[in-house]
Amino acid sequence: MQLPIYMDYHATTPVDPRVFEAMRPYFTEVFGNPASRSHSFGWKASEAIERARQQVASLINSKPAEVYFTSGATESDNLAIKGVVLNQLARNLGGGHIITTAIEHKAILESCKRAQAQQKPQGFEVTVLPVDRFGMVDPVAVERAITPRTVLVSVIAASNEVGTIEPLAEIGRITRARGILLHTDAAQAVGKIPVDVVAMNIDLLSLTAHKMYGPKGVGAIYIRGERPADLITCIADGGGQENGVRSGTLNVAGIVGLGETCRINQLEMAEEGQRLSVLRDRLKRAILAGAQEVIVNGHESLRLPNNLSMSFAGLDAETLLMSLDDIALSSGSACLSGSGFKSGAIRASHVIEALGVDERYALCTIRFGLGRFTTEEQVDYVARRVVEAVASLRELAPAPEPVRVGAMK
Repeated sequence: MQLPIYMDYHATTPVDPRVFEAMRPYFTEVFGNPASRSHSFGWKASEAIERARQQVASLINSKPAEVYFTSGATESDNLAIKGVVLNQLARNLGGGHIITTAIEHKAILESCKRAQAQQKPQGFEVTVLPVDRFGMVDPVAVERAITPRTVLVSVIAASNEVGTIEPLAEIGRITRARGILLHTDAAQAVGKIPVDVVAMNIDLLSLTAHKMYGPKGVGAIYIRGERPADLITCIADGGGQENGVRSGTLNVAGIVGLGETCRINQLEMAEEGQRLSVLRDRLKRAILAGAQEVIVNGHESLRLPNNLSMSFAGLDAETLLMSLDDIALSSGSACLSGSGFKSGAIRASHVIEALGVDERYALCTIRFGLGRFTTEEQVDYVARRVVEAVASLRELAPAPEPVRVGAMK
């Protein structure tokens, strides 16, 4: 077994060798600009783009014409939120109301803040719904939050921190019946669990390649219907690529990689999910058996198969991670030293706070992200190292004073 061990697959994934091989020719051989319509170099690049569009569409059960390529989920999130806002204003419909949740990625929460900052009377009101202790938003709460001015509901498909899978199908039935757009940030869900934009009544969806064994810097946005201007207004003007949704020369090699990883995930997702859930549960059992005062965050069963979020009472996450220097992990807290706070101050992430995790546990939250190349041997090693590190650190000084702000990326 090689060290260090990578167990941070929520942050990013290695490119699958099969994806890399599919991309390889588009760096040096098929290097044309797909917008070049007058020669074979451009034609071949354009054909590759359309093939990838079909592969993405097949994975989420959309029409290929409803898929538009971007630089990743953050751009897609911004395009979804700000595009709806701009579309509302362009139609002289004034402001509106957006509903989202307390556990969204910062790309959503910050975009909603930008919408909220629109000058009155064209401002947008934003309602941020709470979640329960498992990280689940209540569809009834969504319905109750709807007002005559509501134009958009944005709910993450699955939490990047605690893995909870949200009830999108139930929320989608509510929004579609009320004529309100539903957007989901599905960066962590697509390729890991089934996501069906038709069955779930999703109008806008964000995804990215690098969370599912594709390259960084490429993603897509799904926009229901074949007239995107009916739902959003573009935020990047230029040559009018992607049917005017997102101008800019397309990243052909990256898009080919996105398409290929979607194809592979569609074929292997069920089997891989089963394998990873077994490994995840093995890791959970070993840590719970060996360490005291540990809790598991997120929903027990309605969670991503590769996600395990655990909190350890009386410690701080950064110290624990430093003790595990041969394992790549992420924390649900972050050290504020050097950020205007006193040295040693710790902050709990906005997601962990939204779950109402007790402060003694919240400040030492660790996210274990398993993936395609995780082995049983690695899982056993990580469990053993975590148990040893927790026991050792608990013999030392108490955790530093908490400061309640912050977030995990």
